[in-house]
Amino acid sequence: MDNNLELMAIIVDRIDRSSDRQITFAEYMELVLYHPHQGYYATSAQRISERGDFLTSPHLAADFGEMLAIQLYQIWQILDAPQTFQIVEMGAGTGLLASQILEYSRKIYPNFFQSIEYVIIEVAPAMQIAQQQQLKDLPVRWCNWTEIPDRSIVGCFLSNELIDAFPVHQVVVKEDRLQEVYVICDRDNHQLSEKIDKISTEKLHEYWQLNQINLLNGKYPDGYRTEVNLAALAWQEQVFKKLQRGYIISIDYGYTADRYYNPMRSQGTLQCYYRHAYHNDPYINIGNQDITAHVDFTALQKQGELLGLKTVGFIQQGLFLMALGLGDRIAAISSNEDRDVRSLLRRRQNLHQLIDPMGLGKFGILIQSYGLIDREHAVLLTGLLL
Repeated sequence: MDNNLELMAIIVDRIDRSSDRQITFAEYMELVLYHPHQGYYATSAQRISERGDFLTSPHLAADFGEMLAIQLYQIWQILDAPQTFQIVEMGAGTGLLASQILEYSRKIYPNFFQSIEYVIIEVAPAMQIAQQQQLKDLPVRWCNWTEIPDRSIVGCFLSNELIDAFPVHQVVVKEDRLQEVYVICDRDNHQLSEKIDKISTEKLHEYWQLNQINLLNGKYPDGYRTEVNLAALAWQEQVFKKLQRGYIISIDYGYTADRYYNPMRSQGTLQCYYRHAYHNDPYINIGNQDITAHVDFTALQKQGELLGLKTVGFIQQGLFLMALGLGDRIAAISSNEDRDVRSLLRRRQNLHQLIDPMGLGKFGILIQSYGLIDREHAVLLTGLLL
């Protein structure tokens, strides 16, 4: 096992100091991923790289960020080309997506580029350092949530593969009751293990009411396990409070609630990524592997509408990128005689991966809006014109 021993000690201490010597899985996942000094994202920006544990869409081709730049340019136009257009990217990884958006905008849409105020909210120190190196020649600033006044953002909140890494509660159907997974420590060998106990917060029951799903209706087998991402709802509420006028674009892998909480999906969606391989054991390689869970897009839509957000559209990434012109770029590859065949084939392969319906192409893209007048709401975004 490749455990971070200092992080292990922190987790064991947290368990020891808890009143009943147990912590929720969500608290465990928070420590593993986001502890400010020893967490997975805090210690190295190389996590997201060919030498690390996983890659994201921007690593395959700059076209991903360029397609988003096209969409953001259209949003700027829909908002009547404000003098200051704020793009707030949350959890910006190594800064690659931001650089793609800004470089393309500077080249193709100079007036739009001049209006952009690009803001990054990043909690992981190692990632922020990598972002500052990647973006040192571009107009970007970093801040935390408290530095953004409420109802101040005119533009777009953007996230790519952020929500799936939020800490999740794990719940279990056991003996006709809804219970929760806790993490405990074996006192003899200091190994972490699980304990099933009562639900830790009433918000978990409220979550099922929001989704109108009843795990105790007899359709779910005893031992059925799944996840609840309360952190995603808290994050969405925070974003909503900051947005004065504009859009929220959330890109991630996930399902609608009816697919996510299908009785046949009896062990949930939790996955761990370690050196470009994945498995479902979150208690090995502690601090040195990523832990994720798919996103419940229905919950984000329903809560968003309760808050006052309008659902503009929900679409698969492949269809979204094709609508924005990625298909034309793929078609143009065969007519390009200026590059060697190997490079052209590699580029074609990377672009196809972005739209692969069995891979990145099935990622969900949820677009929500707030503060737009009726005329602006009536304008469709190109990425949704299908």
